[in-house]
Amino acid sequence: MRCGKDKNPRKEIETVWDRFKQQQPPCRFCAQGVSCSRCAMGPCRIIPATGRVHGVCGADADLIVARNLLDTIVTGAAAHADHGLDLVEALHRMAEAGGVGADPGELRESARRHGVQTDPQDDTHVAHDLAHALYEECWSARSETSGVRSAPAQTRAIWAEAGISPRGVGREIVEAMHRVHMGVGADYRSLLLHGLRTALSDGWGGSMVATECSDFLFGTPTVRTAEVNLGVLRDDQVNIALHGHNPLLCAEMVRGAADPDLLARARALGATGINLVGLCCTGSELLMRGGIPLAGNHLDQELVIATGALEAAVVDYQCIFPSLPQTAACFHTHIISTSQKARLPGALYIPFNQESAHKTAHEIIRLAVENFQHRDHERAYIPGGPVRAMTGYSVEALTHALGGGLDPLARALTDGQVQGIAAVVGCNNPKVSHDAGHVTLVRELLSRDILVVGTGCAAIAAGKAGLMRREAADAAGPGLASFCKTYGIPPVLHMGSCVDNSRVLTLAAALAEAFNVGIDRLPLAGAAPEWYSQKAVSIALYFVASGITTVLGVMPMIAGSQKVVDLLTTDLAGVVGATLLVEPSPLGAADLIEAHIMQKREELRI
Repeated sequence: MRCGKDKNPRKEIETVWDRFKQQQPPCRFCAQGVSCSRCAMGPCRIIPATGRVHGVCGADADLIVARNLLDTIVTGAAAHADHGLDLVEALHRMAEAGGVGADPGELRESARRHGVQTDPQDDTHVAHDLAHALYEECWSARSETSGVRSAPAQTRAIWAEAGISPRGVGREIVEAMHRVHMGVGADYRSLLLHGLRTALSDGWGGSMVATECSDFLFGTPTVRTAEVNLGVLRDDQVNIALHGHNPLLCAEMVRGAADPDLLARARALGATGINLVGLCCTGSELLMRGGIPLAGNHLDQELVIATGALEAAVVDYQCIFPSLPQTAACFHTHIISTSQKARLPGALYIPFNQESAHKTAHEIIRLAVENFQHRDHERAYIPGGPVRAMTGYSVEALTHALGGGLDPLARALTDGQVQGIAAVVGCNNPKVSHDAGHVTLVRELLSRDILVVGTGCAAIAAGKAGLMRREAADAAGPGLASFCKTYGIPPVLHMGSCVDNSRVLTLAAALAEAFNVGIDRLPLAGAAPEWYSQKAVSIALYFVASGITTVLGVMPMIAGSQKVVDLLTTDLAGVVGATLLVEPSPLGAADLIEAHIMQKREELRI
């Protein structure tokens, strides 16, 4: 890719959609999950028409597909767990330095949940002991971790019966990787049941730890109004995008952007200020805790650079396109990589560590400020204007909005004012028109009186579409509209980043307690219309294993085994009371979700 000064760089850049087109048609064996490269006796492919029905080791299509899927699950769970462990280590370092975090009350509440003595210790000692307890729990071989004990007794009984009660997330990940080694796991059903167990250790363990740590380090989210979409960039300010998933550096960046010396230097170079904007899940973290504007989701990361109005993109890890330095080469934008585990060739590397966070944040912001003078204002183009959105609906914030408890929501479900709740979550995927899968499904669910809770890129899509405003209740069915207007909430509740799908589990557990049933009995459903990543597969399966039937909009790589397909889409109903469904059409997905919710309502006799 070459960008000359006489050319429009937006016509020259290569985007994710260009690369997707270049990859067509995809390998059909890979797409079906029947390609195996796990050992040096291969690689192998299953091609029944030619008599190739076993790999060299003897593995058939069912085993190969199941091993590949377990590998996908464990990769997603590991990403969430490593994120959580980074925050546990941050908690420990903070305690060693005498800090207590932004929400000491949540710190102590979490400590009590995890069996840590809180009295008569001060907050610093509680934080220190909690960090040790959380770290040990991630590797625990006990049959149930503290997070798991917050699930309803009926749901835990289902897990015990199926033999999938999760241990620590690290313990399950290690066993899962052992099982996919050649010569270990050979039964597809056993492999996939362990996949459910690993996913549960993510949702009720790794992800929940990440959410809890973020809350007491940076503050439990409260409802606030902020702005979303590419229009949040400012043509008269230094624009810095914060992209990734780890909120540690970004919290310091927010403080640094208010530094008088840096602001004075920005003004000296002709800017009126410093404008921080978020992308992806880091964006959601900043949005719901600080009201920092959010520029977009996964497939917006190249587009925000293509505006020509971005001085720097600061990235940590997960969902970062390796193409970003190539895209930035056509503009003046600095791409700044900050994570040792996610080095990005072609980017500036400024390593972040907690002890020097202040210095690192100021160094990065100064680079961006100095880069403002290199912006080509004639070529810069910021499309549209920002959209207002209400964000920060942690379970605690939702409880507060409903008057101090979840009883109003339980009553609305009982009375049919709200027919059910759908968690619309997950990523963007170039296989689906950008945001269309999310927004079309959400609009359809709202019209059917189904309340939507959202996380990650799906929530951002809803925000960009104006569905996270109180006024959006006018697009809902009469019952849901009335409920939302009574309590002053939007019909789509932003619950946070991808690890914050653990908040969906917490909400489900609280409602299950209100109805005195397991989660599988509730009128709940999940959906990931545009998912792409391994993390999304782990999320989908910890929803399903928890009893929440979930609909995917993109087919997983499992079509090469009818037995695996049948297990996930049908047989799991008899194991965990929920299934994993696939429906590319958002309207078709809405029909599946509504039918499932109505069935659950009938079974509950509400």
